[in-house]
Amino acid sequence: MASPVLTIVVGITGGIAAYKAVGVVRAFVLAGHDVHVVATDAALKFVGRPTLEAISRNPVHSELYEGVAEVRHVAIGQAADLIVVAPATANSIAKLASGLADDLLGNTILASTAPLVIAPAMHTEMWQNPATVANIGTLRDRGVHLVGPAAGQLTGTDTGPGRMAEPDDIAAAALAVLRPQDLAGVRLLVTAGGTREPLDPVRFIGNRSSGKQGIAIAVAASARGASVTLVGANLELPVPASVALVPVSTTAELEEASRTAAREADVIIMAAAVADYRPESIAAVKIKKESTGERMSIELVKNPDILAGLARDRRPEQVIIGFAAETEPDRDKLVELGRQKIARKGSDYLVLNTVGWSEGFATEGNSIVVVDAAGAIVSEATGSKASVAERILDLLA
Repeated sequence: MASPVLTIVVGITGGIAAYKAVGVVRAFVLAGHDVHVVATDAALKFVGRPTLEAISRNPVHSELYEGVAEVRHVAIGQAADLIVVAPATANSIAKLASGLADDLLGNTILASTAPLVIAPAMHTEMWQNPATVANIGTLRDRGVHLVGPAAGQLTGTDTGPGRMAEPDDIAAAALAVLRPQDLAGVRLLVTAGGTREPLDPVRFIGNRSSGKQGIAIAVAASARGASVTLVGANLELPVPASVALVPVSTTAELEEASRTAAREADVIIMAAAVADYRPESIAAVKIKKESTGERMSIELVKNPDILAGLARDRRPEQVIIGFAAETEPDRDKLVELGRQKIARKGSDYLVLNTVGWSEGFATEGNSIVVVDAAGAIVSEATGSKASVAERILDLLA
């Protein structure tokens, strides 16, 4: 079953981190939600209205006395399933704690019963000021959810706690507030990324997988209550602290780490792109063309089939989901390939995703067909990798 489309209000207040709010809006839109931006006048001095409207695909609201006939100052809040304020400045936090409603954002929040998530962003001294500390305590007591702030580079040369959390982390944490904990207590192993097989100290044979889909599965599963271990091969994206990361590089390393984590896992999702072959020998020093000549031959040997091995050695009741990246454009032929492969692998489900020069690997979206051990199609999804992750996890829930 597809995840419901949510009406999400993103409130943007006037701090330099307002430019990062564009990424928050984009993350919600890519996840398939209806996003409405309510910006303060100060926020619009940092990021332009056209940018926010282009990314949100909706008009930006900022004026308290516009749309009076439709009672907009309360209607936006009443329609919201979720309100996220990013960035939340020290001033806006103080106003929220006091229940002030002197602008459209304040009215929207007071008129809503939706969960409220704020992402603070300010200089360290402001974040640690007793007034801000007290205001944050007040908001926590009222059930307001906080994301961040992180420690890091601030405006100018300053560093310290007060940096706004990253947009994808804010979006994931905010959506988790509404997400049912239907995977609570489940111990989940996910693999992600692409393995690399070295030729010499500076070169390798690899693939174009970025790990985005596997990371999306891990993040979504954690948000739904699972305890997640992610075995990541050469990932190109950061992993939130809610997910236990085990970094690896080669297929042999991925196999060893996966087998170790599989001992305790209830569910295994093998989303990594694993090299089928590796060089038979690895040069101890850089291979030079001057000494190699016009042609170079590399003898390859087959890597172990990690998915089949885990399926063969599984514990009773352990659920295993494999991935198969294929370039077959014909859907019927793709499904037939999947049926043949799942019969060989022995997993419970196989996720077939189409890859190519411009789809699948290192992109924002994905298209999948899922077959079960009997070869029946049990799920299909096309969309952002975050939304695809949810559809895969729906099979478990």
